[in-house]
Amino acid sequence: MRKVSGLTSTKSQEKKGTFNVQAFLDSAGVSRTVEEFRKNEIIFRQGDPCENVSYVRKGTVQLSVVNEVGKEAVVAILGPGDFFGEGCLTGLPFRAATATAITPTSALAIEKNEMVRVLRTEHALSDRFISYMLGRNIQVEEDLVDQLFNSSEKRLARTLLLLARYGKQGEPQKMLPKVSQEMLAKMIGTTRSRVNFFMNKFRKLGFIKYNGGLHVYSSLLTVVLHE
Repeated sequence: MRKVSGLTSTKSQEKKGTFNVQAFLDSAGVSRTVEEFRKNEIIFRQGDPCENVSYVRKGTVQLSVVNEVGKEAVVAILGPGDFFGEGCLTGLPFRAATATAITPTSALAIEKNEMVRVLRTEHALSDRFISYMLGRNIQVEEDLVDQLFNSSEKRLARTLLLLARYGKQGEPQKMLPKVSQEMLAKMIGTTRSRVNFFMNKFRKLGFIKYNGGLHVYSSLLTVVLHE
């Protein structure tokens, strides 16, 4: 991990009596540190002290949990604009999941007390954070429904669309981060061989394409919507 300092400050915004959310999220300071992570580098581990909230500036972060018998499950893949580690704001003393950079990643680590202060005093950031957390909560509920009622084929199609950020603000990603079939299997609760079978099927049907990376087309929605 490499820490970076001397980035854009929000002081100029504060002098004008306004608060620039993006400037804050792009800046470093006494209680905010921009951290750079290599591919496959651990950001924090399940069970570590819960001391800050992180914001993904660029790159891709995987959240995973391990149960008592050592079985691992991938619970989220996060990209630019996503927060993680917010459990510290609820009084959670230890990390509930392991965060790993699955591509070179830059993240802003905001100390718990600083995050609490800004959420209380800066409504612009507070509104953005609350909106994000409500969206995350809805997605967790949808993930549960997906896991309980849908086939592994539908779950894989939905996961690929989420990784491509369909339904998010802005344009979908033209190319997905490099996510292994083993990781996809952990995310949807099936075997790697089943993932491989469905990925080949999606490719033959023209829903995805391998060309220097994995491209996902909106036509994959037909798998999710098909009864």
